[in-house]
Amino acid sequence: MTDAVTPSGAVSARTQKLQARLKSRYARENRFKWAGRAAIGAALLFLVILLSSIVMQGYTAFYAHSVTLPVYMDPARIDRAYPQGTNFEFMVAEQQMARMGVTDDAAGTKTKAMRDLLSSELKFIAGDRVRAQPALIGQTLPISTPLSDDAEMYLKGKITRDTPEEFRRVTDQQMAWLDKFKADGLVRSHFNSAMFTNGDSTQPELAGLLGAVIGSALMLMVTAFIAIPVGVFAAVWLEEYAPRNRLTAIIEVNINNLAAVPSIVYGLLGLALFINFLHLPRASPMVGGLVLALMALPTIIIATRSALKAVPPSIREAALAMGASRTQTVFQHVLPLAMPGVMTGSIISMAHALGETAPLLLIGMISFVPGISAAIDAPAGALPSLIYIWENASERAFHERTAAAILVLLAFMIVMNAAAIVVRRRFERRW
Repeated sequence: MTDAVTPSGAVSARTQKLQARLKSRYARENRFKWAGRAAIGAALLFLVILLSSIVMQGYTAFYAHSVTLPVYMDPARIDRAYPQGTNFEFMVAEQQMARMGVTDDAAGTKTKAMRDLLSSELKFIAGDRVRAQPALIGQTLPISTPLSDDAEMYLKGKITRDTPEEFRRVTDQQMAWLDKFKADGLVRSHFNSAMFTNGDSTQPELAGLLGAVIGSALMLMVTAFIAIPVGVFAAVWLEEYAPRNRLTAIIEVNINNLAAVPSIVYGLLGLALFINFLHLPRASPMVGGLVLALMALPTIIIATRSALKAVPPSIREAALAMGASRTQTVFQHVLPLAMPGVMTGSIISMAHALGETAPLLLIGMISFVPGISAAIDAPAGALPSLIYIWENASERAFHERTAAAILVLLAFMIVMNAAAIVVRRRFERRW
């Protein structure tokens, strides 16, 4: 029997078709690769633009200016019984006007303009020194005080002479005074430590993040104490003990659906349940932590179940074969091996809760809270709600602090996500 010989022309045509198909397939693969690279490049570009805009707007909030002026502690004007009640701003403004040889009008317009360059913190700084050392009354001493928010904006280049005077909050005369202070070496630029040591304030130059940071920490503490144990035990029951029936199937579906529910719904639930029904303190870290715990529970349950599923069945079988009970098998063998995944899911859920704003708005954590609260049942602020409040403020100086607060919040979230990655890589096991 002889083999059939295919004509050379037919072989050539078939080979050309195969080569064309291979070329088309390789072309599609290359287009897909370039499309993926373009998508990643676009995402990175948008991320760089976003972070650059935040950094460019907010980095100036991390430094501030103060002015050191010689102040005569006039005995005729200082209240010895309550020095902080003395109008030190007006007294210092008058003295600086006299030193510059500026004559004011009958309405005191120029003196008021000079006073507007100084922060209201001046009266507390000078008052505290006089109260601590009454012998200073009648002497001339240097007082270092923060500048007002408008003066800060000018020295930071956010307000310039290019803008017509009627459209800016710093007049040409005030700019000239600030330039003279700077030329005389009275103005000093320094790290804005008040940003991290003060609570919220109506004065932008005095507003800080410490109260909001403590409020967020208290909320996360409440969230962790409730959500992590409840979520882990619920996942253990569903994965290791629950019978496979319709009821558990409904529970699993609802848990997966709750993970996708908008956070504002949890805020409505917290408002109705914890505030209106249980009458817990409004705008407190306790209520905020409870609401965030409800929101974090589905994520923790899903992550824990995934970690438990990743443990090989042979571990369970070996423990049971050695005589361990089911509970001993789960809590002494399976759960410890799944702990890296459990910890990773818990940390990520806490980081997600840290950045939530909508639930906090609905439970009242958008009100002005002066000072620093250290109790879970007292009104307190939080970083996301503080960002919302500052961004809606009319003063321009609050806007740079908004961007700075966003950078601080991002830093906390990056640290928490990095901790989750380190935990997973440190304790991860390969089966």
